Order: sequence, then C-alpha cells, then structure tokens
Amino acid sequence: MTVTRVLTGITTSGIPHLGNYVGAIRPTVAASRAPGTQNFYFLADMHALIKVQDPAKVQRSTLEIAASWLACGLEPDNDRVWFYRQSEIVEIPELTWFLTCVAGKGILNRAHAYKAAVDKNRADDQDDDFGITAGLFMYPVLMAADILVFNAHKVPVGRDQVQHIEMARDFAQRFNHLYGDHLVLPEAAIEEHVATLPGLDGRKMSKSYDNTIPLFCSREQLKKLIFSIVTDSRAPGEPKDTEGSALFQLYQAFASAEETAAMREAYAQGIGWGDAKQKLFERIDAELSPMRERYEALMAQPEKIEKMLREGAQVARERHGLPLMQRLREAVGFRDLSQLSPASKPEKEKTASLPQLKQYRETDGRFYFKLTSDAGETLLQSVGFDNPKDAGAWVARFRREGAAALDASAEAFAAVDPAAAAALDALKAAEDAKASAKAG
Repeated sequence: MTVTRVLTGITTSGIPHLGNYVGAIRPTVAASRAPGTQNFYFLADMHALIKVQDPAKVQRSTLEIAASWLACGLEPDNDRVWFYRQSEIVEIPELTWFLTCVAGKGILNRAHAYKAAVDKNRADDQDDDFGITAGLFMYPVLMAADILVFNAHKVPVGRDQVQHIEMARDFAQRFNHLYGDHLVLPEAAIEEHVATLPGLDGRKMSKSYDNTIPLFCSREQLKKLIFSIVTDSRAPGEPKDTEGSALFQLYQAFASAEETAAMREAYAQGIGWGDAKQKLFERIDAELSPMRERYEALMAQPEKIEKMLREGAQVARERHGLPLMQRLREAVGFRDLSQLSPASKPEKEKTASLPQLKQYRETDGRFYFKLTSDAGETLLQSVGFDNPKDAGAWVARFRREGAAALDASAEAFAAVDPAAAAALDALKAAEDAKASAKAG
C-alpha cells in the first residue's frame, strides 16, 4: 500500500484554548490514526525564537504544548507517528542553508508576514525594514526545510498558510533542477471546514480578544467561565434562537447529533440561560475531565515528555532525515575528496534553465498565474480569476504565442516586467523545439 507522509507543525506559544482543541488538536489527532499514513508532528520551537526571546518562556511553552497534545490523545509510536522538537532535527538548519542558496529573494519579498511588517512600518512612517529581523524574512525557508527534510507529501494548512507550501514547492523545484530529483514537492491539504468557536463575548475565540476558555483550566474555573458567557435578556419560558447563540455553538461542538437535537428543542421550548449553561458545562467537562487528568500527570513528569520527544526525533532522523541529507550533501558536492581522480575533468556547465509559467490558487480562493525567471524573480503576475480554466488558458496561450500574447488583454495582468517578453519568447522557442523533435 502506498504510504502518504503527512507533516504538521505545532506553534509553541501560549496555553491551548477550546477553539484550538476543536479546530486543530482534536481533528489532527483523529487524522493521525488514518491507515496508509506516516505522520510527523513537530513543536516549532525554532520558529518561536522569531517572536520570543525569553528562554524560560520558550521552555515552559514547549512543555505545556507537548503535554496538551499528548493529553488529547496523540500517540507517538515511532513507527508511523513521530512527535519531536524541531530543534532536535539538526538536519533542518543544514537543509535551510541548502534551500537559502536556491531561494529567490523576490519570492521572499512577497511573503505575507514580511509584507505585513513592511506595510505596518510604512503606515507608521518608519523605514521599511525597521524592527524586522532576518529570521522573519527567512521564515518561509525554515518552514520549507521542516517539510522537505522528511519529504512530506501533504501539509494540512488553512488558506492563510497556502503561500508557504507554494514557496516550499518553488524551492524544492529549483533544487531538483540543479541537483537532480531528490525532494518531494509537497501539497497543501487545505482545511476548508476548520471549526471555529465563539468566545465568552460571542466573537471568535481568540487570545487577542481575551475571550478564551483555557483547555485545561480547573473544573471550577471552567464552570465560572461558561457561566460568564454573554447571552441576551430573554427569560426562562421564552423561545430562544440557536442561530448566533454562542452557547449553542459551543454545545454543538462537543455534543452528539442526538444531544444537539435535544438542545435545539430545549431552546425552542424556552430553556433558561442558567440551565443551558449548566448543560454546556457538564457536556464539555465530560470530554475534558479525563484529558485534564492526563495533562496534569504529564506536567508533573516533564522527564517523561522529554524522553518521548528525544526518542521521536532520533528515530525520525535515523529513518528519514539522515538518509535524505546524505544524498543531498553528495548531490551538492560535499563529497569524499579521495574519490576524485586527479585526471578527472570537471563537469560541463549546465545549460541555463528556462523561465517558468506557474498556475496556482491564492488564499482569496481565486486562481492566478505568474512567470518567473530561472532565479525565481517574478516577471509577470496575473490578476485573479474565478475559474482555473481561465488562468490555464492564458498559460497555454503564452506557450503557443510567446510575447505576442501580451498585447491581447492588459486587464489580465497585474504587473509585467520589461524582461517578460524575452522570457516568454524563450519559452515559446523551447515549446516549438519540442514539437519539431516529436514531429521528426
């Protein structure tokens, strides 16, 4: 049976709340048990250094997040489920450098996080790069190394993270073009229906809104927070709407279909808010109580978590990371010098690579295409199309007509570099040459 390698990065900052559990932890833990998969789960402590410079906080957060996932049912077995710290995989920084040497700076300039930081600086009348570290700028390369070091096939992400997977593919393609097919091109497994929970004030549960319910707070604190959820003024006996009710949405996220139907009927019959909150508390606590006990036991035994993470990293490295990096080191020329005969001649220079036309989907759900140089610089950028066939038709047309197609409709292009015309003609010439070779 074909095995699919799935990789998930876990942010190591803050205590998880109910929204994190329902939207990410619970479904991801369930997916780890899917047959025909190998699953890599890493604690992104190296990424954390971009924002957090408090060593004690990095250490504490890593422990709390690891304990949370284990308490929620993640079961590392070092055969098909690996759980490890990013910083334990020493091949990741080495691969990061390999990828840095092929990554186009123009691609990194367009990374969402970097662009957002630059835009904020401009809005504040600051220099573009004020307060921006190289770590933030190179974040996409490190993320690509996280994925490619284990040649993951799929990376579950929300739409806001799709760009990072596209970048990882770009870097891997460039590396493969230069050194041979060593890296798998990962695919984004877009999570279209990520569950979101309302917080105490009815808005999306988020630490930035200070409206969260911590996943493993005490039973007493859980009840107190649930009873503080904002409701309207309708009295007991008055029918209540489930639509827009934070209480009902929270209950539905934890209840069975039968329980949800019963609560819906109770709303129609005018259940009092106090009774509804009590039912919500009992239902959530029934699910969280055994996990809370496991969490507290794990937090009391940090050495157990440490051992588990180290073992996960060691096995993942030995089975996957080390063999790949040995091949990559050989590929780039980090070789045994004694194996080079004095009489041997250097390899011929490789022919220059062609520009590339790429079609992709962005986080806004629309379809785009772009033309990039062999160094990764964008020479032509399209506007967004509602239908992928429209973007594909332009890509096909450029391959047939070259630069001549540029005059067809300027409305299709958001930006065109002067060098785009020559690049498109080069692509057309290559396509014509292929057609002639086939005909001959």
